[in-house]
Amino acid sequence: MGLYNQDMKSEKVTWRFGGRELICDRPILVGVINVTPDSFSDGGRFFETLAAVEQARELVDEGADIIDVGGESTRPGSDPVDTPEELRRVIPVIRGIREAGIGVPISIDTRKFAVVKAAVEVGATIVNDVRALRDDPEIADFCAETGVGVVLMHMQGTPKTMQDNPYYEDVIGEIGQFFESRMEFAISRGVKPEQIVLDPGIGFGKTVEHNLRIIRECGAWLKLGRPIMVGPSRKSFIGKILDVGVDKRLNGTIGACVIALMNGARLFRVHDVRPVREALTVAYAAMTGEVEWAENV
Repeated sequence: MGLYNQDMKSEKVTWRFGGRELICDRPILVGVINVTPDSFSDGGRFFETLAAVEQARELVDEGADIIDVGGESTRPGSDPVDTPEELRRVIPVIRGIREAGIGVPISIDTRKFAVVKAAVEVGATIVNDVRALRDDPEIADFCAETGVGVVLMHMQGTPKTMQDNPYYEDVIGEIGQFFESRMEFAISRGVKPEQIVLDPGIGFGKTVEHNLRIIRECGAWLKLGRPIMVGPSRKSFIGKILDVGVDKRLNGTIGACVIALMNGARLFRVHDVRPVREALTVAYAAMTGEVEWAENV
């Protein structure tokens, strides 16, 4: 599949969640806050509630459209966190963001129903499930009842084992089949299609070659009618290509995001919001000629 085909990738798809409508025809930035002591990317910098809330404010100032809060590391080889500890980490942060008057949508990055329920009660309106509702199907029922957004992410294996030996006959085709299956499941439980966003899970059970193909061919899944989110930010495949540590991967992240944008992705889950937003704004303006939009970002 070649780069940017405007006829195929300019359709306006609406994501509806929590009483909002977000038209996903432009780059949408999802700023990451890891409330963990062992994140691969920021090493526990935002483990304390006040630091996490301040980081949320900074990400919004930099142009984040959504804040994604997670309390369980899913880096390769990580162990799961029990429910009480995950609740202790994320709920004060989500509550604190809302009490600080930060009004952008909040996404809870979890695979546990109890965490989803508590997070929505204090202000989250999106569920970002790295297991795509496979671990706790009750999440689907809850999302159907409340109308919150659902991000269905593909992961081969579990965080503990996913990078042991990732293998696919056809990574694009197999992820597509997975998306269809998980969408069917969610819809069968009452979730509306317009609540759903699809994330191919860059780095979650994939080799460098798999990740590059996902970035290059993510437009293949647009036929499912839902927006595509990608999360290449600071990932190890960038480090392997450039031979740099996690703190030197911004330029590679920008390159990956721009190519994914050209090939159909519209949501970008990143740690470094301002530089990625600026790069995507220029890229989108060049792709579409919509300079007026760029000037008002």
